[in-house]
Amino acid sequence: MKAILIGILGALFFSVTFVLNRSMELDGGSWVWSASLRYIFMLPILFIILGTKNIKPVMEQLKAQPSQWIVWSTVGFGLFYAPLTFATIYGPGWLVAATFQLTIIAGSLLVPFLNKKQKQHIPLQSMLISLIILAGVMMMQLEHATTVPAITVILCVVPIIISAFAYPLGNRKMMMHVRGELNTVQRILGMTLASMPFWVLLSIYGLATFGLPSLNQIIQTFIVAVSSGIIATFLFFYATEMVHNDNQKLAGVEATQSGEVVFALAGEILILSAPLPSTVSFLGMGLVIFGMILHSIVSALGNRKKIAIYQKIKQKNG
Repeated sequence: MKAILIGILGALFFSVTFVLNRSMELDGGSWVWSASLRYIFMLPILFIILGTKNIKPVMEQLKAQPSQWIVWSTVGFGLFYAPLTFATIYGPGWLVAATFQLTIIAGSLLVPFLNKKQKQHIPLQSMLISLIILAGVMMMQLEHATTVPAITVILCVVPIIISAFAYPLGNRKMMMHVRGELNTVQRILGMTLASMPFWVLLSIYGLATFGLPSLNQIIQTFIVAVSSGIIATFLFFYATEMVHNDNQKLAGVEATQSGEVVFALAGEILILSAPLPSTVSFLGMGLVIFGMILHSIVSALGNRKKIAIYQKIKQKNG
């Protein structure tokens, strides 16, 4: 239950991404700078947070297996965030946040491919609950999806599908790689450093294509870096690490990110003066919230059941 609550708090901070990325897009800012500046700003902040002593283990890990770090950090950060930012060109923040909830199902579908040695199966119970959340998400974007050209829908949805699979894939691969030898903040620093070649190349492309970013975009991307890049990423990674040995609970934590839809919509209404959602959208939010609550209940009951079984075995063994 604690991991679920931490995940929801992370969703609140992460929703800043969708609202401000949409704000920068409406102001004429390039998606390239919105994406790359976030991680460039994160780097010095993480160095300050950790200090010299805690940075050393990260550098040792990077030197030991640089290719693993570069590949999976580029997937988990680069192929996650660049496509997500690109999608804001073609849809409002809440629509991007809603479509990104495909990561709930993506996380569960990846289970058997990431745990081949243990022969683990897709957690069907979590998948069924995630489908409730996804149904709510689809309801919220139904009205918008029927009012835009097909090419706009494709250019919005396809990048987000890539992002939705890349995020849990990169995150879980790096958790398996470090094997608990680094704490959450150290892992974020390592992944940020290892993904930096991707962001530098993207920045060069942005400079050649769009020129330098405006002061307003620099300020907003810095806010995103702190809120989403540091606070939200730390909370989400910390929550997943708490339950990484339990696929049922891990899927539940990843499902809390569906709260981003509600928070992003509220943020757009308050900050960008977006219109109130339709009745259908409100019903969709109800399904999302119901799904999140159901996930937390199932997680709590599963934990109690395991404790009860453990106590019985302990009593038998005397």
